[in-house]
Order: sequence, then C-alpha cells, then structure tokens
Amino acid sequence: MISDRILYEDNHLIAVNKLPGEIVQGDKTGDEPLGETLKRYVKAKYDKPGEVFLGVVHRLDRPVSGVVVFARTSKALARMNELFRERRTKKVYWAVVQKTPAEQRATLIDYLVKIEAKNKSFVTTEDRPGASRSWLDYQVLATSDRYTLLEVHPHTGRHHQIRVQLSNIGCVIKGDLKYGADRSNDDGSIHLHARSLTFFHPVKQEELVITAPVPDDKLWKFFEQSLKK
Repeated sequence: MISDRILYEDNHLIAVNKLPGEIVQGDKTGDEPLGETLKRYVKAKYDKPGEVFLGVVHRLDRPVSGVVVFARTSKALARMNELFRERRTKKVYWAVVQKTPAEQRATLIDYLVKIEAKNKSFVTTEDRPGASRSWLDYQVLATSDRYTLLEVHPHTGRHHQIRVQLSNIGCVIKGDLKYGADRSNDDGSIHLHARSLTFFHPVKQEELVITAPVPDDKLWKFFEQSLKK
C-alpha cells in the first residue's frame, strides 16, 4: 500500500519512498505515475472533492528507488522549485557497485553530454557543445565479497549523473546495463537509492531530513545490516 511508503506528510508537502520501476511523471509507456497514485491517496484520506493538486518537485530515474517529494500547494511547489534550482538541498544516495574504487573517498568532476536519441549521457571534454560540468563526492561505506556500497553526494543534477560518473571510474552500479553492468537485476532495477533529502521546509522554515529505507532486497539488506554492526 502507498500509505506504508509515506515518509513525510503535512498540508504543504508529501514525501514517498519510490519503488524501483515506478515512474514519477507520466511518460510514453502509459504506466500510472507515482504522482497519480498519491493523488488518489490524498483524495481518499482527506475526502477531498474535485481535483487534488500535487506538484512534481524533482524526479528519479525509473530503475532508481528512494525519496521523492511532491508539493501539495502551488506556493509550496514554487518555493521547492526555487530550493532545487538554487541547490539549497542536500541529496544523499547509496550505490552498490561492482568494483571497489581506488580511493576510499574522492571528488569526481566531469563534463557530461546527453544524447537524447539514446536517453544516455557520456563523459566528454569541457569544450564540447552542450557539455555540463558535473560534480559529486563519494565515500566507501561497506564491502562484501563481490560488491561495494558507496555513499554519494551529488552537487549538480545532471541527467544520469551518478550512473555515468561512477561508471567512468570503473565502478558500475549493479544491474545498470545501460552503463556497463554485466547483467541486469531480475526486477529491472539498479542498485541506486536516494537515501535522504535535507532542506528547509518551504513554509515552516524548519530543517527537514527525510530518509528512505532501502528496498526489500537481499543485497541491500546485507549492507544495511553491516552498517549497524
């Protein structure tokens, strides 16, 4: 049930733990987007007549899981859009990769270009037309016999940024065939999870830290347990 995945809710915002495979907004597949599912939830819970307003603040790629925030009023949407545009949010991702990076923690700065026809981004040179500077920090949190768990802090929000930049240093995300994984995950997911989002509430002006539990998956649960030891 969608109600079991609500991470935060008030009159202005609603945050949900997105499952891998869900889409945030409608696309050409015709599958129901998460926003529509949440509209039904809000309409039923508060017995709202007519259309329910729910504004998309940001998105996650379809195979990615984790925190997604929606605005319940136009005022909250405008203010949240401003927060994201001015990068006054702190995003933390967890990524399970196939290879341990050479450095336990590092900063990656690359220039990426998006090829629309392939829905894919590539590392390129600074002088290429359309190239965007992309910046993230990562650190190793835990390792298993085959995989490594990284915590990633993106400072820019480029198309497929984390996936591309980690792949570029040889640390392909588990299941991410598009960027070099040797095989897909059975459910079509990739092991990239939007773990937390921190920002100041657009109306209350209090700091909010919204954290999403990892998916119900053996490898995710292994790493979650290993961090508790």
